[in-house]
Amino acid sequence: MNTPPGERWRPRPIVERVERAPEWVRVYEVGPRDGLQAETAVIPARTKIELCRRLAAAGLRDIEATSFVPPAWIPQLTDAAEVLPALADLDGVRTVALVPNLRGLEQAVEAGARHVAVVVSATESFARANLNAARQAALATAVEVTREARGHGLGVRGYVSMAFGDPWEGPVDRGVVAATAAALFEAGCATVALGDTIGVATPGHVHAIVRDLAALGVPAGDLALHLHDTYGQALANVVAGLDAGVREFDSSIGGLGRCPYARGATGNLATEDLVWLLHGMGIATGADLDALAAVARWIGARLGRTGLPSRVTTALAAAGR
Repeated sequence: MNTPPGERWRPRPIVERVERAPEWVRVYEVGPRDGLQAETAVIPARTKIELCRRLAAAGLRDIEATSFVPPAWIPQLTDAAEVLPALADLDGVRTVALVPNLRGLEQAVEAGARHVAVVVSATESFARANLNAARQAALATAVEVTREARGHGLGVRGYVSMAFGDPWEGPVDRGVVAATAAALFEAGCATVALGDTIGVATPGHVHAIVRDLAALGVPAGDLALHLHDTYGQALANVVAGLDAGVREFDSSIGGLGRCPYARGATGNLATEDLVWLLHGMGIATGADLDALAAVARWIGARLGRTGLPSRVTTALAAAGR
């Protein structure tokens, strides 16, 4: 439909279906947990709760809300037992809590969690820096937590951090990545997210790892990609993931977040940027792009930010949207 004379065009994705593109993709929002955990100023629990509610109102149905970690690890998330129960009335929304060990799982269950996430590392250096354990020990803990959570009837998602590159060790052995992800899948993780923690992945690398996992019996449809945009490759890697059969992608509202343990790692892929791409390809997400941009501006204001990394939110704001 043409824009009436005298009115400005409302910026939105121009839809052109891509051959073999799926009809629908799951957008897994990590902003309330991964996006906020690196913030130095303490954010009130009520702000975190409101952020999750606004994201749900914008159409997102998969939100990683918090993490039950020791306070000394991530002080920002010490209010997990307050945040998670306050979201119990969000109908049709999967609210997920990350748990690092059995104690964290116990706390999550006490808070009413129905879905949890576990995290491992594909490298020894990052496992010791991030998980305070050797790589294999951290994997054993995650497998134990996954089985215990499944025993409680909880859904479990697995993360493999440093799946593409490590700031200390450099390139990561793809065989180790595949074996680690397969172990989580076999333990009962319904989805395993491959983390490009420092943003060094490229499309060919994405295809190769998905093929490696398929050879171990892990279908592409049970994988997710957790992408950082350090080198501007995140959206290209989304397209590669789609082509390889991945149907779930992590993102953070406004592009908030970074890995506090990885030197040089910048923000997550912005949810608005991901949704713009997917909608432009004719792929449904259930999300309202304008509403997401409004949420990004809202949380940016609460954090005292004059701008956020999201290119779409920045462009829509400049266009008066």
